[in-house]
Amino acid sequence: MSAVTDTAPVAAPGNPVVRSVRDSLVVARRNLIRMGRIPEMLIFGLIQPIMFVVLFTYVFGGSIQVGSSNSTQAYREFLMAGIFAQTVTFATAGAGAGIADDMHKGLIDRFRSLPMARGAVLTGRTLADLVQTALTLLVLAVVAVLVGWRTHENFGKVLAGFALFLLLGYAFSWIGALIGLSVRTPEAATSGGLIWLFPLTFISNAFVDANQMPAFLRHIAEWNPFSATVQACRELFGNLPPGFRTPDAWPMQHPVLASLIWSVVIILVFRTLAVRKYRSATA
Repeated sequence: MSAVTDTAPVAAPGNPVVRSVRDSLVVARRNLIRMGRIPEMLIFGLIQPIMFVVLFTYVFGGSIQVGSSNSTQAYREFLMAGIFAQTVTFATAGAGAGIADDMHKGLIDRFRSLPMARGAVLTGRTLADLVQTALTLLVLAVVAVLVGWRTHENFGKVLAGFALFLLLGYAFSWIGALIGLSVRTPEAATSGGLIWLFPLTFISNAFVDANQMPAFLRHIAEWNPFSATVQACRELFGNLPPGFRTPDAWPMQHPVLASLIWSVVIILVFRTLAVRKYRSATA
């Protein structure tokens, strides 16, 4: 008579950093294959930002003034950095729902039985979300050009602006990962991933000039990490309207540096919390 015993998976030999990177890429590839088989995930992810572009450009654009210009073109160029930033941060809900779905279906328990780095499951998921976000930004940029958006800086600065968007999106995907690990169902993860994003994005400089806000809201908007990235990318794209007065707050005076600091801090804090939550949830 033989007894079946549960034993912990033995870690694969080799450098732990190299093994963690390799495992993360394997998990990322698995998630990208899954996304490729469900194209509606990407399609539905594009509908909302495209709707925002059309609504704010053609419906509200003529009634919103930025700087000293009343032209629709000035607002269109001012708007797009906010739309891009909103798009990458709203991917948070998808990241959280995906991880919650894996937890709910028991897939995380299967990963536990394999000799792989614990943090690789979350890192691989966030990397796959980063690739999806990059594809979404590419399509959205094409749509923006079609409705009249233009940049006025060199190609290197434009690429740097999109890199800041992707870094912000990657940082927020770790917030989504923590939310996904903290709830019981994918539906709750989707709701939890969106409910706080609306005030974050609207109490910012994404859609209106923060100088026009009441004092208490203006201070929140100026120190909002979302606003720092939006302001940085407007400068890198050359999309600040004529006569625009940059707020005196430090993040608005040094937006590129502020955007980098905010994104790195968010990654460090929420990756640490998410990995810790993952270990306790699967212990």
